[in-house]
Amino acid sequence: MVTTVTSLSRNGLSDWLIQRVSGAIIGLYMIGLLGYLILAGDLDYGSWKAFMGSICMQIANTLLVISVAAHTWVGLWGVTTDYLTGMTLGKAATGVRLIAQVAIALALVVYLLWGLVLIWGGA
Repeated sequence: MVTTVTSLSRNGLSDWLIQRVSGAIIGLYMIGLLGYLILAGDLDYGSWKAFMGSICMQIANTLLVISVAAHTWVGLWGVTTDYLTGMTLGKAATGVRLIAQVAIALALVVYLLWGLVLIWGGA
């Protein structure tokens, strides 16, 4: 078992639960959006902007962005700890894994903040 400070929860059960809950939120969001697109018929920019600007959709979009970030982190943490090992990389494995995980974490923080600015920023 790999235990590092870069683990989201340091608990396999919690990571599993985060994956399942975030996956369910992403799936429900996609089903709801697809349903809206089917039922809305002819969409123009004004109606799409009003739909996405509603408080319900802002909350749903916020949940989606957070879920995608959490889902991605748990998944890529698993990939990096499984495949960036001493067996594949030799003595540099820990450093390479840490650099990869820090790069992924920074990219996800940028994605999360950018998404929240787009959702709640106005304009």
